[in-house]
Amino acid sequence: MTLTSIPTAEQIKRLPKAVIHDHLDGGLRPQTIIELAAEIAYKLPANDPDALGDWFYEACNSGSLVRYIETFEHTIAVMQTKEAITRVAKECALDLARDGVVYAEVRGAPELFTRKELTLDEVIEATIAGYRLGEAEAKAEGFTIRVESLLCALRQNPHAQEIAEKVIKYRDLGVVGFDIAGPEDGFPPTNQLDTFNYLRQEDAHFTIHAGEAYGLPSIWQAIQMCGAERLGHGVRIIEDIDFSGSKPKLGRLSAYVRDRRIPLELCPTSNLQTGAAKNIASHPIGALAKLRFRVTINTDNRLMSRTSMTNEMVEVVKAFNWNFQDLQRVTINALKSSFIPFEERLAIIEEIVKPGYLAISGE
Repeated sequence: MTLTSIPTAEQIKRLPKAVIHDHLDGGLRPQTIIELAAEIAYKLPANDPDALGDWFYEACNSGSLVRYIETFEHTIAVMQTKEAITRVAKECALDLARDGVVYAEVRGAPELFTRKELTLDEVIEATIAGYRLGEAEAKAEGFTIRVESLLCALRQNPHAQEIAEKVIKYRDLGVVGFDIAGPEDGFPPTNQLDTFNYLRQEDAHFTIHAGEAYGLPSIWQAIQMCGAERLGHGVRIIEDIDFSGSKPKLGRLSAYVRDRRIPLELCPTSNLQTGAAKNIASHPIGALAKLRFRVTINTDNRLMSRTSMTNEMVEVVKAFNWNFQDLQRVTINALKSSFIPFEERLAIIEEIVKPGYLAISGE
């Protein structure tokens, strides 16, 4: 077996992985939702874990980002106490570790969890505490994982500046960056331009959801006007590439994204659900990887997409005949693009590569 061999699903599960686009409130265990809902007498669409998991998955296969986002009402409803948030964050870290993830940046919008009078600080601190508990439990099981937090603001709400200030407050305490999420269409990233300028003046890292439900103008604004370091999804950059000739011809924007090595936080299964692609075989990730964009593979919402990093990689391997080297490349891309200090990124990369990527896969 060599780096050019095609990995099996079992080998992929054992490989070290990195995820930089995963939503905390989109990755709950169905059983946890049921138990938390019972504590507050909250009515769910189903009360059996399998049936509830099916409901989330089926509700998210509508092809509409708006419908997809609506499913979060149930997960958000059961995450309104410090104890619930800590539990969800702990289980997130543990579930990722069991799937072979060694580094994760998990994002959440603190404003969503303040309905019962938790403060933003309490939400952020409960989340970070949960990640640390999950890391410790994972270590006890023989897994190593590092989980850092990204704080999201919702682009349709007026709280971006306040959330950005929390990023600065909790920098070096478990928060590594900022994001805006929510509906793209009608809410351009430039609505928060003052906030992005503030973050840059504070030397803070940020990514922007762009190029998922809205096209090239969203990507252009995110990069050229707001200064995004990464693109949350960014899948529609493919619309700026002409494939009609014998060789693909990049437009000005796509060439800039590639030349500047701007990371694309691609989430294949989620993109199918929100209508950004029809199937994995036609997903732009194959073409973008061939053209050497800085492609990363991510889960987005593990509950809604009934997915994992292993599943995302298995599907891409099947669709595009990717080998071990291809999977190693996207993993290193994610680590290079992470918001932790350079030497810490390098240490994780060296830990993966030094003992041999194939040895970890079980060769």
